Amino acid sequence: MQVKHPIRFPLYALLALSIVALSPIPAARAAGDDAGTQSALAAAIAGPQRSQPNRARDKYRHPMETLTFFGIKPTMTVVEISPGAGWYTEILAPLLKDHGKLYEAVGGGPGAKTFQDKLKADPTDYAQVIVTTLKPPAETDIAPAGSADMVLTFRNVHDWLAHGNTQDYFKAFYRALKPGGVLGVVDHRADPSQPQDPIAKNGYVRQDYMIQLAQQAGFKLTGASEINANPKDLRDHPVWYLPPTLRLGEKDRDKHLAIGESDRMTLKFIKPPTEAQPH
Repeated sequence: MQVKHPIRFPLYALLALSIVALSPIPAARAAGDDAGTQSALAAAIAGPQRSQPNRARDKYRHPMETLTFFGIKPTMTVVEISPGAGWYTEILAPLLKDHGKLYEAVGGGPGAKTFQDKLKADPTDYAQVIVTTLKPPAETDIAPAGSADMVLTFRNVHDWLAHGNTQDYFKAFYRALKPGGVLGVVDHRADPSQPQDPIAKNGYVRQDYMIQLAQQAGFKLTGASEINANPKDLRDHPVWYLPPTLRLGEKDRDKHLAIGESDRMTLKFIKPPTEAQPH
């Protein structure tokens, strides 16, 4: 009986075939994931849950570009810090409600009740939101330790400086994040030629000082973006003179409206994959 020998391919040929066959799959999957994230984010930004006054501020706050820069995905566990009236919550909650998780870390006072009333009024979009407390030093368990993929804080750090609890907050962010998790910070950016006011009484914080605050808590800077920069803002006034606050009322209103919202830094940090002790 004649024995037929199997066809033998050289090893390099088999490896080449494997690379050709397999390498497009992860690339295609990644591209699909990115496209899916962008589509879901665009839908959340355009959704009917957003108020018209909030939509009008997109031209200053650039939510699509900002959240994309931070690397958000609909499957993440995200903590938003001190959400105020919920400007970003209107986007984050519908984005994350089906496949992710959203914690909202709020302080005390009437603002907290107003925010929670907002959530209760729209269970379709906000029923899955988990509200936690951020009142240092005792109440800073903003999410289970090591559970969050991302912590986000928008225009808050300048307020904390006056109360001397900034490091309590940054340490809380660090505890909540998984190793490799992202901290995204947006805040009013001070003139770098001027010394940093330790209590930021005009509402502006130097970018290098903000980076130092995060690094002291153990974070590593991985990116800085000019997405929310505004060169019209000369930062020679309290930030509250500008919209949306317009604290001076009709005085210089046109001037401040022409400037628009403040010049802002947009910084991305990570909790190191191999956890280091904060300094």
